[in-house]
Amino acid sequence: MTSTAAATHHDRLRRRTELPLIAVVYALYSGVRLLVGGNAGDAMRHGADILRYEQLVHLDPEHWFNRLLTRHAFLGVPADFAYASLHYLVTPAILVWLWWRHPTHYRTARTWLLISTLIGLVGFTLLPTAPPRLMPGGYAFVDTMAQYGSYGWWGAAASAPRGMGSLTNQYAAMPSLHVGWALWCGLMLVRFGRRRPVRVLGAIYPVVTVLVVLGTANHYLMDTVAGVLVMGIGRALAQPVLRVADALSPRRRTDRRGANIPDTEAVTPDVLVPRQNHPQTGRSPRPERSG
Repeated sequence: MTSTAAATHHDRLRRRTELPLIAVVYALYSGVRLLVGGNAGDAMRHGADILRYEQLVHLDPEHWFNRLLTRHAFLGVPADFAYASLHYLVTPAILVWLWWRHPTHYRTARTWLLISTLIGLVGFTLLPTAPPRLMPGGYAFVDTMAQYGSYGWWGAAASAPRGMGSLTNQYAAMPSLHVGWALWCGLMLVRFGRRRPVRVLGAIYPVVTVLVVLGTANHYLMDTVAGVLVMGIGRALAQPVLRVADALSPRRRTDRRGANIPDTEAVTPDVLVPRQNHPQTGRSPRPERSG
């Protein structure tokens, strides 16, 4: 098999296995997020520390947005539906869209998202944080997911369906991957969307997500900032990680060793260099013989 044919076969195999890979990564994210559930006491303390710091620097808009959604159902109910569903639908849909319509950019985008998600999982492990809705009553937050639970499939355990609250980690507020993934989705739509409405939607989506997570009392403002920071780190690491992966790739190592490269030394000089006729005789010169 020639190097070109081997590369083509490799690319086809990679494309066939990419969708199952997305599903596996998504399942691992959900499973690991559950397994790294933190101690409730530590999570409450971390949440209180975040609120104290935000109040100190006068950047604590969570209460205002939370009151807005709890007082107006026409805002609160759509926000709850958005929180409970878009995170799990839009991101994989855009991954598939990139894989199908923009394959040359897909690998970098997928690696960026994966690295950022892994960093987020480390954050959940090292800094378990209770969201505002789980803070004691003295902090005056209202759980809109519980308030409007009769409108949707969720119960009092965030976006988990009723009766399945034990299958989610409710202390995974820091960083906000809801915001991080929404930012990634928005950037993909803005960069690769061909129609202006798609690009506008990409610009709006992360902003709306920030308002939703704050208003539903599922994240603090600092969580959203951390989610953006995590995505920035993931983007910075994506290309170095891909270079290392390419260096370790068996196909790349085969290409560097020169396997399957045609043997040019076996080709006669007549093929490599066309003969030129002698200027006086008009005949082609005969090759000289050594010895």
